[in-house]
Amino acid sequence: MIDFHAILSLACTRVGVVAQSKKAALEQASERIAAVVPAIEPRGLLEGLLERERLGSTGLGEGVAIPHCRSAQCRVPVAAFFATDSGIDFDAPDDAPVDLLFTLAVPLDEQRQHLEILGALARVFDDPGNLAALRRARSHEALFDAFQRQLASAQRE
Repeated sequence: MIDFHAILSLACTRVGVVAQSKKAALEQASERIAAVVPAIEPRGLLEGLLERERLGSTGLGEGVAIPHCRSAQCRVPVAAFFATDSGIDFDAPDDAPVDLLFTLAVPLDEQRQHLEILGALARVFDDPGNLAALRRARSHEALFDAFQRQLASAQRE
C-alpha cells in the first residue's frame, strides 16, 4: 500500500489557488514542492512537468489533471494537490477546465511505484462523489483530509 502521507503533505495541499494558465499552475506547484523538499529546484521540476505535457496532456477530464514527471532531483515521490478558484485550460480530452490538480514527481528509477501512484489517483478521481467532496473543501486541511481518506479507501478496494 502506498503511503500518500509521505508523498503529499498538508503544506503542499492548497485550496483557492489562482492561476491563469497551465504553466502558471505548474510553476506554483513546482515552487510549493521545492519549498518542502529543498533538494528539488523549482525551475528544473517545472521544466520536467512541461516536457511531459508536451508529450500529451495529463488532463483526465471532469476538471481533473495529474501532471507528473520523473526527476533526478527526487529521492522519493513528492506531490502537490491544488483546488483552483477557477478552471484552467489543460487540453483535457473533454475540453473541461481543470480545477483539481495533482502534481507528482518521482525518482527516475521508480517506474513501478509511479504507475501504482497514478493508478490509485485514477481510482479516486474516477468517482464523481469524491470529486464533489474535494470541490466542497474550503480549507487546506479539509482538502487534505478528504483526499487522504479517499486515497486510503481506493487502496483498500
